[in-house]
Amino acid sequence: QVQLVESGGGLVQAGDSLRLSCAASQVTFNECTMGWFRQAPGKEREFIATINWRGGSVDYADFVKGRFTISRDNTKSTVYLQRNSLKPEDTAVYYCAARRVITSAVLDDAGDYDHWGQGTQVTVSS
Repeated sequence: QVQLVESGGGLVQAGDSLRLSCAASQVTFNECTMGWFRQAPGKEREFIATINWRGGSVDYADFVKGRFTISRDNTKSTVYLQRNSLKPEDTAVYYCAARRVITSAVLDDAGDYDHWGQGTQVTVSS
């Protein structure tokens, strides 16, 4: 059973920076494309960023470009999301997702992923 465990969420102030981590187990991590998504109350889950198996292909949603950075450490089976200049509208539950596929393509739809973490709450106060 693939497990994805997010960490690093919490309460921060607008303008702060925060790094989320997602540790994977029971999966060949270096064969996985990883993604980050978020869901705010009353809204649909939305794509944030994705990184392919080697880290050579990344993509971001337009609303986070320049503020968020996705990266991965295959030796630690962990994917990260560095978030800078946080805004109150970034408040949401953040999820990581995985799909075991070796590709240079980017996967920016929730339906592209097979495995999901339980999510971590991030609250940004103004």
